Amino acid sequence: MATTTKIRARALVRASGGPRYAVALAVDALGTGLLRPFLLLYGVTVLRLSAPATGIAMTAGVVVALACMPAVGRWLDRGARSAVVAASMLVRVVGVVLLLAAPAGHVWLFAGAALFLGIGNQAWPAAHAAVVATVAHGRERDAALAAGRALRNAGLGAGALLAAACLAGGTTALQALAAVTGLAYLAAAALAWSVHLHARPAAAPARDSADGPAPRMRALLAANVVYVFCLNVPEVALPLVLVTRLHASPAWSAAVFVANTVLVVTLQVPVTVLMSRFSRRTVLAVAGVVLAASYLGFLAATSLGHGWAAPAVAAVSVVCTIGEIIYAGSATALVTALAPAPVLGRALARFQLSTGFGLAVSPAVITVLASHGSAALWGGLAAATLVSASAVATEKDQGSPGGAVAGGGPSRPAARDR
Repeated sequence: MATTTKIRARALVRASGGPRYAVALAVDALGTGLLRPFLLLYGVTVLRLSAPATGIAMTAGVVVALACMPAVGRWLDRGARSAVVAASMLVRVVGVVLLLAAPAGHVWLFAGAALFLGIGNQAWPAAHAAVVATVAHGRERDAALAAGRALRNAGLGAGALLAAACLAGGTTALQALAAVTGLAYLAAAALAWSVHLHARPAAAPARDSADGPAPRMRALLAANVVYVFCLNVPEVALPLVLVTRLHASPAWSAAVFVANTVLVVTLQVPVTVLMSRFSRRTVLAVAGVVLAASYLGFLAATSLGHGWAAPAVAAVSVVCTIGEIIYAGSATALVTALAPAPVLGRALARFQLSTGFGLAVSPAVITVLASHGSAALWGGLAAATLVSASAVATEKDQGSPGGAVAGGGPSRPAARDR
């Protein structure tokens, strides 16, 4: 099994789709960071909608947007790459236009905006992973996927900080941020389109049929629904526990979120490269163990005295972030390695469906568990994650004796170590 032992910036940019594509990702992430964290605030303050109506519209938009993933997968399997990425950005421009056109009190236009924004947000991860899987192979591809995540988190964080600084301007500032976001999406789409990357189906192994089914990966997809809860721990679970249970200052929640972002940006690539000496499936199982350990750590931290609980929770959040980094660096990479080239798009679409579903239901599940106490919340998450890690570790890959399957990129040989 080839491993990546060094990080070469120029090679990483090339493996990620090239300089123009990297700029497109940065611009897209910056624009997303300007608006996405404040979309609820936009509905409440600019459009004067009730908070429940705004939240329901946003959730419905995300859930309904998942229905686009089968079509995205089929489009990718016809060879489209940069065109799908550009489309995921352009469809969000439509969402921003609807947002700016919505009059006060008009919940349906806001819901339409949330739907188009959701379609773009759901389609982008699969399309981006397909681009990287087409350009790069082996462990270089894993590092490139990690670099894309680090770049996106940096852009999201920078955009959110810039937007937070502008919020003093009130509703006018929010409308201006939405307009700038639309322009950023438009510019990013143009840059992504200019890459003109298209897969060549003829390069796929002859034994693979473009009309064949994508690998089922049932255990992996089910486990991913649970794994993805870790992405909402800093944004949902920890603020809920710190502020409502421990009565700590909201500054602790902000510090945890900032630390999470900084750690992901700085460590995503190095940790992914470090773990490349192990199989992707093993690494993903290890991620589940680390996440489960962090959940038990949160349980222990919340039982400490009032003065120690909040700092302990913040310290354990670092372990949780490390688990998140290991998970993010191995999960998509494993899918691209398992899927034959002609059905890569459908495999990535299925994986994104599981991710999107987990992200959609996790806030509700977390809040319900938290209402039954810390043991129910952290113990339940730890148990579910350990079961998921076990399922990932024991699932057999499809395709060849011993469970091996052909790699996910064009013209790659079969690989036994996942």
